[in-house]
Amino acid sequence: MSFQYKNVYLLWISLLAIVVDQITKQLIVRHLDWYDSIPVLPHLNIVHMKNTGAAFSMMSDAPPFVFVLLGVGVSLGILWWLRRHPRQQTLLATALSLILGGALGNVIDRVSRGHVVDFVDFYVGTWHFAAFNVADIAISVGTALLLLDTLLDGLRERRNRAAAQGEG
Repeated sequence: MSFQYKNVYLLWISLLAIVVDQITKQLIVRHLDWYDSIPVLPHLNIVHMKNTGAAFSMMSDAPPFVFVLLGVGVSLGILWWLRRHPRQQTLLATALSLILGGALGNVIDRVSRGHVVDFVDFYVGTWHFAAFNVADIAISVGTALLLLDTLLDGLRERRNRAAAQGEG
């Protein structure tokens, strides 16, 4: 297949996620000291946090290269998939492009800083959700779209089976 039939054309989504992620993180690093907090809305602060682990700071004792290797491995798998599959799988390709951008955004942090900068802080009363960043948002939205695509594929498959049984 030629390039025009691949999902690689959606890599602009990954690039956008990386650029927005890195710009926002740089703004946080330049303008807030560690653990500073700026109230934005009720239940939402902008903070400057350092995450040395994975999601929710899991495995925070692991060296950064572990997460760099994981992020690079996932990214290579996504790039392989985007290059090999037909263009008509747009929802899935969009989901994977968002996950790719988010993964690489956090890899850039780990390589350049040794940790990930998190800055979005949702809270209710004294309970705070784990701080996160634009890369994490891209990964989460991409994952939700991946689940939606899986659900829609299952519904389409059921509908096609029902139609095939109706014809027989």
